[in-house]
Amino acid sequence: MTTYHIWTVGCQMNKADSERLASGFEQLGLSETDNPRSADVVVLNTCVVRQGSEDKATGLLGALKKAKDLDPSRRIAVMGCMVGPQSDELSRRFPQVDAWARPQEFEPVLQMAGEVVGVDPDGCIRELLPGDPKVATFMPIIHGCDKFCSFCIIPYRRGREVSRPVEELVRETELLVSRGVREVTLLGQNVDSYGHDLEPAHDLADLMYAINEVDGLDRIRFLTSHPSDMSEKIIRAVGELPKVCENINLPFQAGDDEVLDRMRRGYTRDEYLRKIDQVRSIIPDVAMVTDVIVGFSGESEEQFRQTLDILKEVRFDKVHSAAYSVRPGTIAARQHPDTVPVEEKKRRLAELNELQERICSEINTGLAGEEFDVLIDGHSKGKLQGRTRTDKLVYLDNSETLETRIGGFAKVRITGTTPWSLQGTVTAAEMPAAGDRLRVYPI
Repeated sequence: MTTYHIWTVGCQMNKADSERLASGFEQLGLSETDNPRSADVVVLNTCVVRQGSEDKATGLLGALKKAKDLDPSRRIAVMGCMVGPQSDELSRRFPQVDAWARPQEFEPVLQMAGEVVGVDPDGCIRELLPGDPKVATFMPIIHGCDKFCSFCIIPYRRGREVSRPVEELVRETELLVSRGVREVTLLGQNVDSYGHDLEPAHDLADLMYAINEVDGLDRIRFLTSHPSDMSEKIIRAVGELPKVCENINLPFQAGDDEVLDRMRRGYTRDEYLRKIDQVRSIIPDVAMVTDVIVGFSGESEEQFRQTLDILKEVRFDKVHSAAYSVRPGTIAARQHPDTVPVEEKKRRLAELNELQERICSEINTGLAGEEFDVLIDGHSKGKLQGRTRTDKLVYLDNSETLETRIGGFAKVRITGTTPWSLQGTVTAAEMPAAGDRLRVYPI
């Protein structure tokens, strides 16, 4: 049996791409293996947003070169954001790689795999959708990004924004639901920009209204948003549509206007805070998530303090934080010297994470004793786990006593909290009507 292994690092878009590529491999007759060094076909789905992710990919490529030297018939492909419009330099550095593919460029990789098994992909692949998807799965709706933030390499690697048609996405949702999906997350580098390039033009709210009508679907999420493109129409759709979860990821990246200007983010600190106020006025029970970069070019201690002040004021439910690292080819790499020492970046990141841990602990402690609908999506350490509508991770203490299962819903009373998760007791287990937020459960 010919085997494959897909190694994935980076964002949810990469994870979705890997799931779809795996579907293509399975249709070609390949079988998955957990060991990249023994697989007949190995694919690295890469990310270059941070230096650490790129270093992991290049390190694995080194190990795979040794494996290929022992077995020259092995095939290696690299896809994702490590691959730009031109791959000549990459081919020179990594001669062991047989195929290069940009994000969402599946054909070169599938052709390579088809040659291994002697099958023409054009003749046997129906659609690139998981045959056995997770109960909560990702669905890319717009590829690329037009923002060109000064620190970001993504627009240069993923290209300009291209939206998928509403009708196509509705059909795809219906197919996923028929295969057991209960929740979809609509993905885009800038998901709020969805639809502006379609004819006639649509927006994310239009898409959410359409997908909300899919029978059998229970929950809709979306990420990642941009403050400049999150319209009142989108916010009201989140507040009004019963299947759209009250959870919004709205990165602010830095709390100082000078830093935001150097980042080319397109908004000010006050504009961002007004957007937060607007979201919370329309969706009072919303959970807010954000992204932050510390130590960006020229960031002073006082400017860093402005970032901490936003965390204290907004009190996000979750913060994705990172220390700035220069990405060659970006505007910042050309125009803004990296003046903040590495050790200072590490100190600021640790201080920010410590503050956010305290905030998360206080928020989650306040949830003790409350009850939530939890979609069970997996298990860990002998316990079933799931998530609330606001994306809180919940571990179920007594799931074995009731008819709980992956893909089902449980009514859970919270009995314990940490900054990162909740623990709870199942009081009832049943499948509520799709999108029913106010269902009464028997205890």
